[in-house]
Amino acid sequence: MTNTLRKEERAYENGTDRPLGSYLRILTVYGGAVAGLVGLGRLVGARPPERIAPLDLVLMGLTTHRMSRTLSKDPVTSPLRAPFTRYAGVSGPAELKEEVRGHGVKHAIGELVTCPFCLAQWVATAYAAGMVFAPGLTRLAGATMSAVAVSDWLQLAYARLMKATEEGS
Repeated sequence: MTNTLRKEERAYENGTDRPLGSYLRILTVYGGAVAGLVGLGRLVGARPPERIAPLDLVLMGLTTHRMSRTLSKDPVTSPLRAPFTRYAGVSGPAELKEEVRGHGVKHAIGELVTCPFCLAQWVATAYAAGMVFAPGLTRLAGATMSAVAVSDWLQLAYARLMKATEEGS
């Protein structure tokens, strides 16, 4: 069985280093965390909401966007990524560009923690769990991160307007 899996991994890689086994380990951790949260919810009698209100969905989306960018790109969170990445410069306003380093699990984790799109699933899952276990606190944290996201967009729009004004003068 192991030989068959390794053969499939080599065929998939197409000459590049793709740590499929490590990705599978990360998926297993994610699945285990979700299963653990479901089990904990049943154990303590916590119930998911009957339905998700449109405002909660917007809050969850904005929070997921902001938190996944904060975790994967913010200079202040770079110590969390440092064991798996190497600083490579600046990629945008208040965002870092980092290169993934290492092999196997280290490389796979590096890809996860530098990719806001990849982290979004984990952040949204944590937010959903928060809505089951502590909805009020989760909404407050969500509103805070949503305000930060809106502020970011306003900062970028302001900078663009200032640049356009300077170019028009």
